[in-house]
Amino acid sequence: MKKKIFVLFLILIPGIILDQITKWLTREYLAGKTIVIIKGVLELTLLKNTGAAWGSFSSNTTALIILTLVMTVAILLYYFKLPSKDNKRLIWLELCLGFIIAGAIGNMIDRIYFKYVTDMIYFKLINFPVFNIADIYVTCACFVMVILILFYYKEEELQWKKNT
Repeated sequence: MKKKIFVLFLILIPGIILDQITKWLTREYLAGKTIVIIKGVLELTLLKNTGAAWGSFSSNTTALIILTLVMTVAILLYYFKLPSKDNKRLIWLELCLGFIIAGAIGNMIDRIYFKYVTDMIYFKLINFPVFNIADIYVTCACFVMVILILFYYKEEELQWKKNT
């Protein structure tokens, strides 16, 4: 259990700090400005997102906070039920779950304090929605988790076990 808590905090603390620093820098220095990184491809700009992905749940901050809390608790329960004591292969899944939690907490902090999520990275080339570091954590971790579940883990490795 101590190892699980250590691994989780090893992801959460620096992950949330990095996310919050980039959001603070964005709010502080990008208000009303856009920085072109690669012309026509990549820009940094401030977007105050009152919704979730692709504008869903727009202006429904309370519902998003509640949904985030419920999902974070569910992920934490699964994380602590995984039998990693006897299976070192599950460290990859634990890392993915940790990054999902870090991303969820990072965006929830914004919703609680500002009533919006600070987004700043814009792929202009494909007109992709503006996103932030927390979104990268969640998206990449989910992608890796799908690959792991489909091609790396056996079904019995992912099942909850009593007395772990």
